[in-house]
Amino acid sequence: MRVDVVGGGLAGTEAAYQLLKRGVDVVMYEMRGTGSTPCHKTDNLAELVCSNSLKSEAEDTASGLLKAELKLLDCMLLRCAEASRVPAGGALAVDREEFSRLAERELSAFDNFRLERKEITSLDFDYPVVIASGPLTSDALADAIAQKLGAEYLGFYDAVAPIVDAESIDYDHAFFASRYDKGDPTDYLNCPLTKEEYDAFVTELVNAKVATLHEFEKREIFEACMPVEVMAKRGADTLRYGPMRPVGIRDKDGKRPYAVVQLRKENTAGSTYNLVGFQTNLTFGEQKRVFGMIPALRNAEFLRYGVMHRNTFLNAPALLTQGFLLKEDAKVAFAGQMTGVEGYVESIASGLIAALNIYAAETGEDEIIFPDTTICGQLQRHIGRECDDYQPMNANFGLLPPIGEKIRDKKMRKVAYYKRGEQDMKRFLNDRKMLKGGTI
Repeated sequence: MRVDVVGGGLAGTEAAYQLLKRGVDVVMYEMRGTGSTPCHKTDNLAELVCSNSLKSEAEDTASGLLKAELKLLDCMLLRCAEASRVPAGGALAVDREEFSRLAERELSAFDNFRLERKEITSLDFDYPVVIASGPLTSDALADAIAQKLGAEYLGFYDAVAPIVDAESIDYDHAFFASRYDKGDPTDYLNCPLTKEEYDAFVTELVNAKVATLHEFEKREIFEACMPVEVMAKRGADTLRYGPMRPVGIRDKDGKRPYAVVQLRKENTAGSTYNLVGFQTNLTFGEQKRVFGMIPALRNAEFLRYGVMHRNTFLNAPALLTQGFLLKEDAKVAFAGQMTGVEGYVESIASGLIAALNIYAAETGEDEIIFPDTTICGQLQRHIGRECDDYQPMNANFGLLPPIGEKIRDKKMRKVAYYKRGEQDMKRFLNDRKMLKGGTI
């Protein structure tokens, strides 16, 4: 059996692994190497283009539950993330280059894997295919998909945060501490601002020049990736309740700052930091000028400026089954953010689910739909839930059915969701003989 995979991002890479380990011949097509996108910086497989964080692993978070479910399914990219992790408190953050290197090594170890660096411009495939070309799908492939599906693409704008050189930070105006003392106190470098400094910063931020987006007419912005300058225009204190919130942070004197910008390590060596939650569409010159008003960053060297780009995704409920297969052709699966899942780990999950279901379709097995008490199961139901305004979805406990018993404590209620979902996933996989990633 052979399955082609279009796209070497998170979803495509995980899909390829799940097929390879089941003995399927996989040919992966990746455009980067012959061309690129507005946001990718390398030709590496599984490149992380925005944050280097895969979010929390805690039992009281939906992202933690999703990771627990994927571990039960032998998720390759989570293993790579754990092996390349950098300190980030309760979050799973990685060294980007090491993460990609480990992912490529995993796939290359299979004799039945072949990587071809070429742009796919049509959907005329001789074999079953998983299309995981991402929200930055090339124009030619996007046109081919639209022509085949006869469906309208939806779109939203996404933004990426800047990265600065650690040696250029003014440490006299910064301090190490994690929020509520979770994790190692050196996981985050905090850049405090006084009220006067914050007010001046916000004033300049809302009036700063933004980069022009010539190629698109619609200017829809997805809430989870809201540019910092757009947030600031919603009100003077918006940032203090968002990415610059000082809650749970104390400086070296035990005092809470008026506002704070958190920096998170980009690599194991701690030689670079990203500005947490500071996605932006400001021009490069304005980023240096305005972000330089943060005392600790007054002389910061920006190794990567923030950029903004349009992500596109399918009207999945009209086109796809809950197994991420094309309703009109079970030999075609879609995966990743273009299906309407939002987030790194969510994209990984979609690639895994798409691979399992295209394998099931080819081997005559029933479509695999995970329990509705799991995040994986609810992501499947999200793409199959018809509505008038289909939008991308992150993992969240609000997707899950209520816990039967009343638990007043909010954190304990979330932990109950976590434990129920993990147990139900184990039970489901045991029944299907799929625990720890076994064959269907």
